[in-house]
Amino acid sequence: MIEIERKFLVKTEAFKTEAFKKTRISQGYLNSDKERAVRVRLKDNCGYLTIKGASSKNGLSRFEWEKEISKTDAEALLKLCEPSLIDKIRFEVKVGHHIFEVDEFFGDNQGLVVAEVELASEDEDFTKPEWLGEEVTGTIKYYNSQLSKHPYNTWTS
Repeated sequence: MIEIERKFLVKTEAFKTEAFKKTRISQGYLNSDKERAVRVRLKDNCGYLTIKGASSKNGLSRFEWEKEISKTDAEALLKLCEPSLIDKIRFEVKVGHHIFEVDEFFGDNQGLVVAEVELASEDEDFTKPEWLGEEVTGTIKYYNSQLSKHPYNTWTS
């Protein structure tokens, strides 16, 4: 139940031609507190309820619990979420022994593209594709829960 991942900005759209899967995602937060976020996600025709704990000091790991729920339940819960839902397309790209999840955001977060790779340990090596940019692991403003409160298009720097 501990999730270990690293997060990066993406420099180019080259990942799109390498992707083996593409999924539209809508998500919102019933609670977006940095100590515990409760997320509702609609991913194609499946719903998910996820609880995430606070990140470790280096931002690499945190508690995560997820449960699949019905599409109907997810749609109902999305109506109860805090304002500003997240709308994105997730591209899954296999690079070496890992799968990168690359999120291209829309709406108020249009223009932001972020890649995440999940790891088995904090010091696990992985291959970095050429399209990977600056690492933003642990930078709170890139967390989806924060993007729902402070969208990318409102940032001044």
